[in-house]
Amino acid sequence: MRQYVLVSYDIGDPKRWRKVFKLMKGYGDHVQYSVFICQLTGVQEAELKAKLEDIVHHKQDQVMFVQIGPVTKNQLDKRISTVGKEYLPRDITKLIY
Repeated sequence: MRQYVLVSYDIGDPKRWRKVFKLMKGYGDHVQYSVFICQLTGVQEAELKAKLEDIVHHKQDQVMFVQIGPVTKNQLDKRISTVGKEYLPRDITKLIY
């Protein structure tokens, strides 16, 4: 079952940041500078974490995964609220490998 996962990262080196950003573009919707919303199965999440293990510096960088809940049609917009610019969800199922 696919879960919505918010992935946020703080990467200390610009080269590593670009590598993480390029990797994340294949897994989800880029919603803010270092934040993606993804739809992932457990296997896809494990695969993504394994790929990130090879990129991040384990004492300087952090990638955080937050489980938002199961993927259901038109439900993500009801779980996210904003102050300022409105969050407009896109169909991100096409982005996941």
